[in-house]
Amino acid sequence: MKNNKKELSSEQREELLKTLKNRFEKNMNRHKDIEWTKVQAKLEANPQKLWSLDDMEVTGGEPDVVGYDKSKNEYIFYDCAAETPKGRRSLCYDRAALDARKEHKPQNSAMDVAADMGIEILTEEQYRELQQFGKFDTKTSSWLKTPADIRKLGGALFGDYRYGTVFLYHNGAESYYAARGFRGALRV
Repeated sequence: MKNNKKELSSEQREELLKTLKNRFEKNMNRHKDIEWTKVQAKLEANPQKLWSLDDMEVTGGEPDVVGYDKSKNEYIFYDCAAETPKGRRSLCYDRAALDARKEHKPQNSAMDVAADMGIEILTEEQYRELQQFGKFDTKTSSWLKTPADIRKLGGALFGDYRYGTVFLYHNGAESYYAARGFRGALRV
């Protein structure tokens, strides 16, 4: 069990690093020209980020490195599970949507859960980038970071992959479905 300081025990840290390394080595197409030893050193220097990655893992996200931002010296992780993470489904979009529901409220909102985890919900651009590494959300869908002008009108965006195509669509932000969750991004 995690402690309130959002730090992993040494045993949890070692187990997570082993899991991340194995996934990294099995999916080299996601991170060409990136060396695991450099990623690991960065992770070990950032225990708060390791805690967030563990949350991504525990909720079914299967986080993996998908890029490196040279200008910021940061490795970029996305949830790479085939379907939207099981531990992050049946959520409306944000707190305003959750508060607006009069009955049959979900337990939480995607934006609140992401904030608690210390991650960001994927943007439309990031979601399309992720889809270049495989076929994701063929049976589920994922909430996406929604522009303020759309959200102000009550809507929120989500994406999925059907018929060989990435589809982006909208729904009322207060809606929630058993097959819709969210995917996260984390920079380390």
